Amino acid sequence: MSDRLIETFAAVLGLPEAQLGEDNSPANTPEWDSLATVNLTLGLEYEFGVKLTTQEIMSMTSVALARSVLKHKGVAGL
Repeated sequence: MSDRLIETFAAVLGLPEAQLGEDNSPANTPEWDSLATVNLTLGLEYEFGVKLTTQEIMSMTSVALARSVLKHKGVAGL
């Protein structure tokens, strides 16, 4: 079963899906810099049809936390 969140992170960060998991963050993923955060925000909003607030964006400091924010916004299947 595919994981759309991991797929989105992989596409934006330019990494294989196999290298990404719930614990990936800017601290342990060199590709996840400030520009990548902007691109991830745009990618997540587009892929999941949501509008993220500044607070939500700032709280998404790992894949797991991004998943939590999207679930809280009502995104199903995560």
